Amino acid sequence: MTTPDTQRPRQGADILRTALRRNVGAMTRGTVLMGMYQAGETAFPIALGLIVEHSLQDRSLGALGLSIAALAVIITTVSLSWRFGMRVLQQANTTEAHRWRVRVAACGLQPVARDVDLKSGEVLTIATEDADQTADIIEVVPLLISSLVAVVVAAVALGLADLRLGLLVIVGTVAILSILSVMSKRIGASTQEQQARVARAGAKVADLITGLRPLHGFGGNHAAFLSYRKVSTEAKRQAITVAKVNGAYAGTALALNAVLAAAVTLTSGWLAFDGRISIGELVMAVGLAQFIMEPLKMFSEMPKYVMMARASAERMALVLAAPPVTTPGQERPAAGGDLEIDCVRYGSLRKLKFQVSAGEFVAIAAYQPRAAADFASILAVNVPPHAYEGVVRVSGHEITDLSVEAVREHMLVNPYDGEIFAGTLRTNIDPSGTSPMVPEAVEASLLTDVVALHREGLDHGVRDRGANLSGGQRQRLSLARALAADADILVLHDPTTAVDAVTEQLIARNIAKLRRGRTTVVFTSSPALLDAADRVLVLDDGVITAEDTHRNLLATDEDYCLAVAR
Repeated sequence: MTTPDTQRPRQGADILRTALRRNVGAMTRGTVLMGMYQAGETAFPIALGLIVEHSLQDRSLGALGLSIAALAVIITTVSLSWRFGMRVLQQANTTEAHRWRVRVAACGLQPVARDVDLKSGEVLTIATEDADQTADIIEVVPLLISSLVAVVVAAVALGLADLRLGLLVIVGTVAILSILSVMSKRIGASTQEQQARVARAGAKVADLITGLRPLHGFGGNHAAFLSYRKVSTEAKRQAITVAKVNGAYAGTALALNAVLAAAVTLTSGWLAFDGRISIGELVMAVGLAQFIMEPLKMFSEMPKYVMMARASAERMALVLAAPPVTTPGQERPAAGGDLEIDCVRYGSLRKLKFQVSAGEFVAIAAYQPRAAADFASILAVNVPPHAYEGVVRVSGHEITDLSVEAVREHMLVNPYDGEIFAGTLRTNIDPSGTSPMVPEAVEASLLTDVVALHREGLDHGVRDRGANLSGGQRQRLSLARALAADADILVLHDPTTAVDAVTEQLIARNIAKLRRGRTTVVFTSSPALLDAADRVLVLDDGVITAEDTHRNLLATDEDYCLAVAR
């Protein structure tokens, strides 16, 4: 089956070629404007030399006025061409970086991961820094060409004065670029290693933040700190290495450019002293020797940025070219909400088999928390189908035949640790801004007290990860988001563990009322939720060992009574 992934770039060079190909128009306009800028910069000392030459010969006010007007035209051209040229290139650069960020993020956010050995923190670094550095190629090529224009114009002008001066500029430029191209390869390799180490440090931070509470619980803070300090120190050392290499490169480029400028100046002075060039040509040559420093500096820096862009593109290719772990189907589930689990074996689950009818409210009492987590991962399509045995059917269709998007639209699995995003209460409950169920979801999750506490109501600001909310408020906010989605099948994983017993009782009744006629599955040990369910399935040792209403199980099953009674 052909998927969009087969069309993605397979190596860094392909990514760079794609970026260049779809920005040809902007790069052409930018190259023309920046070429005009560099030509104007180079024309300035040429014009000064001609003014001196004609002033010494003609000594007329008309010639002086014409010269001043010519300088004004040159200065205006330089100013406007730089402003509009850089605007065009930077807009194209920013747009291209955004495109690659979106593509990398889309791959990283796929519910079934790609077959690449990268953590989420590393993917984040690739989607930000590497995407930006790759898009820099949009500016690098026009600036490289425009700098070449300046060098060529200077070489031609000096060659017309004396062939030796023109050849000196050409030979010197080739020598400088040859030396710097060798050094730029070291920069590319060092930058790639630095990005990898920074990404690993970022991934470590993400892992530590996620597991901060458990670390506090068993006193693992110090070990975690030492682990992070190790990877952070490695990233720091590599950053220092890159800085040293960049410093050596910049210093060498500046020194070589200065040597070439000095050589042109001294050679032109010797030629003027020897009477082989005029005073005006000497002024032009000295001026060009000074002005040529900027395009030479820019020209010599471009190989470094090309290597950095290629190194970043290679890292992006790790994500973009990696094949998905599984290829999802293309079908969509029919209307309805029945769910069938047929002999599923995965992790702590073994031959799990049961069925939930459309519109039914079923609670699953999992005696081992790991079993609930494994089962929720399968339903959330976070586990590729080939990784487990058995079949999961959604509305009569095997989940392997359905597209991931269709499964997500039809069945929502709200995780135990639902993420809270920076924004407002409203944007966390209804991220798309299209749900008509927001008031009912707020009421059912008893988030009304949080809304009432603040004058802004649902528009009250929420910090990243819900830092300004309590644990219970974060849990109820996550529950409200799940209820507002109004999915055909809703799977909740311990939605009330952080609230008090009274609130839990009210939430359980509200969920049953709001979800009446819609399929709901809840993993829980809460007596309130178990009692609100139409029936309870007991999940013990990876299989369903009992099935009945909560009250019947309390009366007949001693193990169940011990597991859920509070």
